[in-house]
Amino acid sequence: MAEHLTGPVAQEIAQRLHAALAPESLRVIDDSEQHRGHAGHDSRGESHFTVEIVAGRFHGMNRVARQRAVNAALADLLKDRIHALAIKARAPGE
Repeated sequence: MAEHLTGPVAQEIAQRLHAALAPESLRVIDDSEQHRGHAGHDSRGESHFTVEIVAGRFHGMNRVARQRAVNAALADLLKDRIHALAIKARAPGE
């Protein structure tokens, strides 16, 4: 299970998603540098992320339900620390 972690926010994202969704595969990618100078960029870094997650719990869930599950696990981070989150959520075998 390779994870592309950078700083403490990325690590917190990974910990929360492991606890909530028990993924088989998880990548947390910090895209913040690509947004330097744009609205929502945080000078502390770690404000824009992509999450690629494969979890058995996603079986039978549509795309919106999967994104809601990820968002629920990260709710307070999305409110206070993460400006943008791209989610690529799949069930195993997809």
